[in-house]
Amino acid sequence: MKETQEAEKPGVGLFGAMAIGIGGMVGGGIFAVLGEAVTLAHGATVIAFLIAGAIALLTSYSYAHLSVRYPGHGGTVAFIDTAFGIDLATGSINLMLWLSYLVTIALYAVAFGSYALTFFHGPNPSWLRHVLISTGIVLPLVINLFNVEIVSRSETLIVVLKLLLLAAVITAGLPHVQASHFAASTWGGGLTVAAAGMVIFVAYEGFELIANAAGDIRTPTVTLPRAFYGSVLLVIILYCLVAAVTVGTLPESQIIIAKDYALAAAAKPAMGELGFTLVSISALLATFSAINATIYGNARLGYKLANDRELPQILERKVWNEPVQGVLIVGMLSLLIANLIDLTAIAILASAGFLLIFAITNAAASRLFREIGCNRWLPMLACLACIVALLVLLGESYLDNPAALWIFMAFVTVSVLFELLYTHVLARPLRLPDPAQSPEESAKQ
Repeated sequence: MKETQEAEKPGVGLFGAMAIGIGGMVGGGIFAVLGEAVTLAHGATVIAFLIAGAIALLTSYSYAHLSVRYPGHGGTVAFIDTAFGIDLATGSINLMLWLSYLVTIALYAVAFGSYALTFFHGPNPSWLRHVLISTGIVLPLVINLFNVEIVSRSETLIVVLKLLLLAAVITAGLPHVQASHFAASTWGGGLTVAAAGMVIFVAYEGFELIANAAGDIRTPTVTLPRAFYGSVLLVIILYCLVAAVTVGTLPESQIIIAKDYALAAAAKPAMGELGFTLVSISALLATFSAINATIYGNARLGYKLANDRELPQILERKVWNEPVQGVLIVGMLSLLIANLIDLTAIAILASAGFLLIFAITNAAASRLFREIGCNRWLPMLACLACIVALLVLLGESYLDNPAALWIFMAFVTVSVLFELLYTHVLARPLRLPDPAQSPEESAKQ
């Protein structure tokens, strides 16, 4: 009877749910980090994408079961709070999630600026790049303030366009792939390849957006797991093919020169200038759309956290039924990150943030394994994989990009101190989960 009622319930089907996950992953990430991956992993770039994809797939198991059991619109925040209660640790993690989305917006904006710069020929002054990066944030910011539906209505078209152009690049490029570019002699070291996979992990993080729509999914017990696993598997295949074409058709010297717009450069050998231009236009649309959606989503995440008294009330205030102050704060902070931190460091920050958050989410699934009806050990394995991946990323960053490591540690410290101080300012007692209570009872108190 329950399955019949689920089938009759109007809402989003399997195709729509997968589109949310694929659209979230194939947003601006692949356009931003492909060049970073190749310069780190070299001929082993496909393996780097496989490593990152395997961690995403393991984590999607936790998200699938959590979303079926708790299909509200809280997503990651709700899962963590339900499992562990609202205390200093979970409050800090929720703030880290908000900060990680700020970094993701900055990552997309830098990619937007890099691809936009390809339309300006000749030597370009450094200020032009910053203007283009800032434009990639300011325009979506204005849209969010006045008419967010302009982009949201065209989101499906943009997703289809991205996938068609990527398919065209793959189809045209595969016959030109040279096997010698993948020789073991061209690989980076083992840890370096793994670290490359972690730097580009941010390109996979969007699958968790399916959880935010779980309450609107038809037959969720069947559709949600298929949507999570199906979308992640398809994107793994897509990314590996894109990586193979990029590495296999371009000399590494050209990839290094075109690192910030590597995907457009990969289209050039087979499709010429037309392919380069089409991919660049697609990258602009994809990153612009991703920035718009992430500003919108993060402003609402800030609203929820403020409503739960985990962030200042300014993020809770609405004008024209929209969290305007939240949108402005998200936009301004993203502008600072995008213009003050280089692309590699931004990618490391974003990936490290989501690896930490996904580790906690997997731990939440393991803690709630009876309630959500999952195998306890798979979420624990996924949690361990995220932690090991995070340590590898931070270890390599210490050697190659220490600034990114210290900025990440500063983000974690700020999150903890802010939660601690803000809690005391509000005189809100910290609440540790009571082992005698179920996680759901603890979270409701």
